[in-house]
Amino acid sequence: MSYKRELTVELDSWKKKSNRKPLIIRGARQVGKTTLVRDFAKTYKHSIYLNLEKKEDSNYFEQTDDVHTILESLLISNNITSKELGSTLLFLDEVQGQPKAIQLLRYFYEEVPELHVIAAGSLLEFALKEVQSFPVGRVEFLYLYPFNFREYLEAMGQKAALEALSEIPIKPAAHHTLLKLFNQYTIIGGMPEIVDAHISGELISDLATIYESIWGAYISDTEKYAGNATARNILKHIMATAAFAVDQRVKFQNFGNSNYRSREVGEAFRNLDLVKIIHLIYPTTAIELPILPDLKKHPRLQFLDTGILNYILGIASKMVMMEDLSESYKGAIIPHIITQELISIRSRKQTIPLFWVREKNQASAEVDLIYETKGLVIPIEIKSGSTGSLKSLHQFMDSVNHPYAVRVYAGEFKVQKSTTPKGTPYILMNLPYFLGTMIPEYLDYFISQYQL
Repeated sequence: MSYKRELTVELDSWKKKSNRKPLIIRGARQVGKTTLVRDFAKTYKHSIYLNLEKKEDSNYFEQTDDVHTILESLLISNNITSKELGSTLLFLDEVQGQPKAIQLLRYFYEEVPELHVIAAGSLLEFALKEVQSFPVGRVEFLYLYPFNFREYLEAMGQKAALEALSEIPIKPAAHHTLLKLFNQYTIIGGMPEIVDAHISGELISDLATIYESIWGAYISDTEKYAGNATARNILKHIMATAAFAVDQRVKFQNFGNSNYRSREVGEAFRNLDLVKIIHLIYPTTAIELPILPDLKKHPRLQFLDTGILNYILGIASKMVMMEDLSESYKGAIIPHIITQELISIRSRKQTIPLFWVREKNQASAEVDLIYETKGLVIPIEIKSGSTGSLKSLHQFMDSVNHPYAVRVYAGEFKVQKSTTPKGTPYILMNLPYFLGTMIPEYLDYFISQYQL
């Protein structure tokens, strides 16, 4: 299984840097970090692969703190001369298995800058607690997530569809095909093992064992996040119940009809957020920069992958029969996949989208997502209904100092001038669901081409 990932472009750019720092690739388990780097390693004359969860490989860092000694041993064992360092990649996989290796990355940077070094791992936030001196300013990060829709089309060999998706604005002739492909992608999700099985001809009903294996592995991992039996029980409870609260704002106190306290549940959710299995999507009240999350308000839940979510909810078979997935699981699935798409393109910075709220007695409102671009805060509503149903978006537009708004829906691309019930004029860009990964490019087009 080897498919082109968008992060490869970032790796190529990193490789060419004159002041290149060791690179740490972060992401949840089984999103394809190892495959990505091992494929990238083929662009080098030499590569050295160490899995630091294996004792034999981890031992290189047990014997000494001197990177020259470590490197000399590695070169000899891999039949590489010191003159070939500039064409050699050292890949430290599962780096969380040897926290000392993370600490020594700064010395690879300072003392052996010609060597290319990439580390990858999951559960890194917990491993970092054991790092005596993290190499701040001596490493850089990239973040990898499940396949997004563009990567899915690439893996499926849908080159014509991918080319059509990249054309701005999208041509009406491409709409039906892209929506059908996006529905398939929304049902199965973007976990690499699932995508590979789907490409190999596995039916959706046959994918259950793979989903169960992936989710079961995440549940087993929860014991690594917990310091005691109570914390483990809370994490397992959340893993068993959180899916049924997706796209809802949740209260930590007594979450999932439990007796667990707010502080305990909040800590468990934050641990799951750290390892990127379940994200906490917080609201903001901001309508202009800076946009800050309000951590005192109730968040929404976002799972790592919509395919896994569909499996847990047991709704995939029903979704196969739907032409428009906007009603799937009380309307929760499409907002989830659009948020997943936006998260997937943030490879350089670990930032999660926010949603907007106004909580007043007479005029409460909630906009699904907001997006910052060109100094503006753009509201994004994810709906299938008419523009008249955009009550919360209208409240946002009555308050903001620009005319740009976005609706993501099942219909075709179009831009229209609209007016709020209070008489505020604005411009609404209607985007089909399958353009989630293209939202930044479409916003650039929208703002540059349309004015009131």
